[in-house]
Amino acid sequence: MRGCEDVRVADRLRELDDRLRGPARLKAELMVELRDALDDAAEAYREGGLSAAEAERRAVAEFGAPAQLVPAYQAELAAAALRGLSVRAFAVALALLVAGDLTWRGSSWSGGPPPPAGYQLLSASVNWIWLAVAGFALAGLALGVGAARRGRAGVPVAGRLLGLGLTGALVLGALVGVALFAWSVELWDAALTWPPMIIGAVVVGAGYFSLARAARCWLRAAH
Repeated sequence: MRGCEDVRVADRLRELDDRLRGPARLKAELMVELRDALDDAAEAYREGGLSAAEAERRAVAEFGAPAQLVPAYQAELAAAALRGLSVRAFAVALALLVAGDLTWRGSSWSGGPPPPAGYQLLSASVNWIWLAVAGFALAGLALGVGAARRGRAGVPVAGRLLGLGLTGALVLGALVGVALFAWSVELWDAALTWPPMIIGAVVVGAGYFSLARAARCWLRAAH
């Protein structure tokens, strides 16, 4: 491996780009900031009489090794990823808590005999799961904002736990939601052709696709 004295600006930027993980837009902004800072330092050395190559080497050596730079930048990316996941999770949770029951109103089976006790328990558990998701999301959002302001190196343990809790709650919500939908179709054939149910399934599917991408981004940034 080359020492710092042999590394040019482009080399150091490639090393950092390979090692950092997180939201693409924020990462791109960080890389632009890093390039500008290194270019400014190199320009100052060139104005001091050094050659272009030597000026870049001095700027890179002064800036620090990847092991020194990555933790703080990665913490910023992880905090941003947690904020993004939390915002999306809270929005989806709020939508499902508010509009979930609307898919049933006016249906041909809503006035019939009540469904089995197990079905009612599963249905009630959905609301509790999404309340938990909303709670994790609010806590994750608060922690992510706080971490960004403090600029700490490393990913806080509390952030990891909240992110994992939120991700786990989302997975559980998805599994229970699919199970409830499948059971609904088994109990009432008309559920497959009931427009609110179809629209709800499409909207929820789109929401989960967005959440899956955000959760993947956070997992990559935090580990």
